[in-house]
Amino acid sequence: MALANIAWKAEQAMGHNDNAATAQDVTNPGLKREQWGDSSESMKALIWTGKNKVEMVDTPKPKVIEDRDVILKITGSTVCGSDLHLLHGSVIEMQQGDILGHEFCGIVDDMGSAVTNLKKGDRVVASFQIACGDCFYCKKKQSSQCERTNSNKIEKAMYGGNTAGMFGYSHFTGGFAGGQAEYTRVPFGDVNLLKLPDNVPDEKGLYLSDVLCTSWHCVVDTGVKEGDVVAIWGAGPIGQMCADFSFMNGASRVIMVDQNWRLDFVKEKYPKVELLDFSKIKETKGVVTELKKMTDGRGPDVALECVAGEYPKGWLHTIEMAAGLETDTSEILNEMIESVKNFGSVGITGVYVGYTNHFNIGSLMERGIRFIGNGQAPVHMYWEKLLGMIQDGSIDPLKMVTHRVRVEDLDKVYYKFEKKEDGMQKVYVETKFSAPAAQGSPALTTY
Repeated sequence: MALANIAWKAEQAMGHNDNAATAQDVTNPGLKREQWGDSSESMKALIWTGKNKVEMVDTPKPKVIEDRDVILKITGSTVCGSDLHLLHGSVIEMQQGDILGHEFCGIVDDMGSAVTNLKKGDRVVASFQIACGDCFYCKKKQSSQCERTNSNKIEKAMYGGNTAGMFGYSHFTGGFAGGQAEYTRVPFGDVNLLKLPDNVPDEKGLYLSDVLCTSWHCVVDTGVKEGDVVAIWGAGPIGQMCADFSFMNGASRVIMVDQNWRLDFVKEKYPKVELLDFSKIKETKGVVTELKKMTDGRGPDVALECVAGEYPKGWLHTIEMAAGLETDTSEILNEMIESVKNFGSVGITGVYVGYTNHFNIGSLMERGIRFIGNGQAPVHMYWEKLLGMIQDGSIDPLKMVTHRVRVEDLDKVYYKFEKKEDGMQKVYVETKFSAPAAQGSPALTTY
């Protein structure tokens, strides 16, 4: 497994204890029904059962454990490209029975005594990261770096510090149960939930949980400005919204690098975006050459990475990742560094877990490239602004949504999403608590 050697060394260095847990480290209420679950009611949830295996199960509904908890009836969730990293076992510290899903919205069902800004029945969207609201980073709205919600020792050893806890994203990020279920417990619910107004349906408000904030952060953190030519690697939902947001921030041109029907989808939905199909380029460094040709020989001003590092293209990285010699491939990173003009900027927003080999640090240094790890987007910094943009029509999240599915079918949806079947891009997952489909939502597909 790709991370095995690095994880083992980290455990030895930090004295990892499998029994250690934060007060919020509650992965599956079914594991400790009396302590963490409501014994009177069950729910449907998607769990990870092993590498490349997920399963729909019946498990106890979560209950309030701490006084700032909120229990949500889930009305909408989704499947994200980063969920595939969990499916594949690329993110360590997954445990059998972990409930998946980091993007969700719902209705307040119950809450702890310290939650005073919400009431039962409120429609809300959850931040995919879990912030305490009180620490050094939370006070600066840098919620993705909360100091109190993730004490995983392997992450601290690998990264030199901890990031915030995340819903449904392994014990590496705190071990919190996710939202691909009928109910979810939200720790620090008084700060990690945003009320949705009546004029924003769940099908639009849901994506404030992650994809909208992540895309906006990628664009503004990397520094897209007036007149810039922007190249985006990855034509999925994050890449699509980055294209919209790049134009909003003044970009003169946006070029999308990807292949197959994903580019056809972008051509239909985002006609201003120029397309570069890497699968039709056979020569080495062909993407770099083509981007130079498209931009007067100098290259784009800004490159945005919306793909992630677990997908090697060449045999060398394939072998090294399989042997545990690296966790992520540097191929796309090098393409971006070599493609942008001198003193250009490169932003990394796709998931990179650990270490990479053959990284072109020489080009980075000698040509003055600004290489920016965007990090997990600080949702709390942006979601109110982006909610306003949904309300005034500046953005329409439904542009990227291709499917509406049932929570009962999520295990089948994962495998179709992984194989890029049915032209699946972003999905909206309904539950028995969901409102009737909003105008513009795709018709329900059952599997």
